[in-house]
Amino acid sequence: MATEMATLGGGCFWCLEAVYQEMKGVQSVESGYTGGSVENPAYEQVCEGTTGHAEVVRIFFDTEAVSYRDILEVFFTIHDPTTLNQQGNDIGTQYRSVIYYHSPEQQATAKQVIAEMANVWGAPIVTELSPATTYYKAEPYHQNYFRQHPDQGYCAFVVAPKVAKFRQIFANRTKAAS
Repeated sequence: MATEMATLGGGCFWCLEAVYQEMKGVQSVESGYTGGSVENPAYEQVCEGTTGHAEVVRIFFDTEAVSYRDILEVFFTIHDPTTLNQQGNDIGTQYRSVIYYHSPEQQATAKQVIAEMANVWGAPIVTELSPATTYYKAEPYHQNYFRQHPDQGYCAFVVAPKVAKFRQIFANRTKAAS
């Protein structure tokens, strides 16, 4: 088994984490912060939008079961890559659409998928493509948030619909389909 890591930001990390936890081939997902200038930022600091960090997920996946391209195709389906620094009511640079690549191969694949997505969406893609930088794991209460709080308001009205969309569009890529 070959493991690879993907680091993606597309709004609140709870949304991405919940979806990727259900994806076949994904070994683990962790919420965190990257892309900023403050060492060891706290959630409250990141939420203020002054640290430069994005809320991201780190996805560890088995490349024999799922490709980086598959990971990105899901990414571009479950968030809106055309809204600058915003996903729904979550507004600020911490919610930007961003792909942090870990290798030249990931960079090339991401460039290709971004170009393809330009034909899918009716507006320009604003997703940033940047080399991976120092990553900080988010506080423990952010990890597995949707699994632990499915009935919490934000989870019920924002996260759950993204998970449902993933299950519908990518039914053959869910762990339940295994």
